[in-house]
Amino acid sequence: MSVKRAFRFRFYPTAVQEQQLAQHFGCVRFVYNHMLARRQQRHKDGLKSNYVEDAAALTALKRTPGCIWLRDVSIVALQASLRHLDTAYKNFFARRAGFPRFKRKRAAQTYSLMRNGFTLRGGDLTLAKMAAPLDVRWSRQLPSTPSSLTVSRDAAGRYFVSLLCDDGVAPLPPTDKVIAADLGLTHFLTFADDRPPLSPPKFLAALLNRVRHMSRALSRKHNGSKNRDKARQCLARLHARIADSRKNFLHKLSTQLIRENQAVFMEDLCIKGMMRSHLARNIGDAAWGELLRQLAYKAAWYGRTYWQADRFFASSKTCHACGFRHRSLPLNIRQWTCPDCGEIHDRDRNAARNILAAGLLATRTAGRAEP
Repeated sequence: MSVKRAFRFRFYPTAVQEQQLAQHFGCVRFVYNHMLARRQQRHKDGLKSNYVEDAAALTALKRTPGCIWLRDVSIVALQASLRHLDTAYKNFFARRAGFPRFKRKRAAQTYSLMRNGFTLRGGDLTLAKMAAPLDVRWSRQLPSTPSSLTVSRDAAGRYFVSLLCDDGVAPLPPTDKVIAADLGLTHFLTFADDRPPLSPPKFLAALLNRVRHMSRALSRKHNGSKNRDKARQCLARLHARIADSRKNFLHKLSTQLIRENQAVFMEDLCIKGMMRSHLARNIGDAAWGELLRQLAYKAAWYGRTYWQADRFFASSKTCHACGFRHRSLPLNIRQWTCPDCGEIHDRDRNAARNILAAGLLATRTAGRAEP
């Protein structure tokens, strides 16, 4: 099975390359924001927009006296920004994403290049408009020649290059193991079998005092001062450390679950709605949605079965032994006794066992091979 896979590496630019990258980031951001405002105005005027029309407008924009500096950067990067804007509009009208927003200068900066915008020979990666190759820390070997790449600088000032390659993924050997789990905050994952629940890592909570301290220090700095920029970078580096630790944990966990089990059954939560509650910080720190996303695509890659229970499936309120269902079960009740069969239930483990039973039934009904 061949899949499109991005390989991300960190690199350390020279002072000249850093200036050239900043120039590309600024021009790409300007073109994206300019064309987004232009599309909004054309929509008010009753006119339609597409990539071809935007590309013609970009050519005219580069000829204007006030924007001749756009010629100093790669045209491939500017055209890629137009494609990204066109894709953002298509995703919005297809209801896959929200309306495109303007890019900010202080946020993470990116720009993309197609195959004609860079060269990769003997481990030397050279971008368009640059004379010297980048100092890339190659942590792994690329499976094929990349078709495109994306250069990024995060809020902490780190530089990364992400190369999109065709990679062959082989299915994992079949196994007879099946797993189902319930997501939570007290226990990150509670499994349907007798294994102990997985404790939440709480990466943000462990460093919350430092985050608050740095945030207060940042709020005291004057806008536009160098001290404020230093404080902002310190806070950004701390958040980057938290995000990297969380991402590393989730990738290791999702890979382990997919490798060890033929089928993985999880619940579907309205995470966006739950983020409006007083538990928003803890829910965001848990990153349930990212775990479910990784399980879904890794299962498709490696020939595993992944299934999610319906969002309104009463997994916690239903007795897995006899099927009795409570009308209401408040969240503060962590254990309950079934009035029909007398079974004593742990709320989360009972939910995981109901998810397991529903997942086995759903996969069997769908005609899939039962593990």
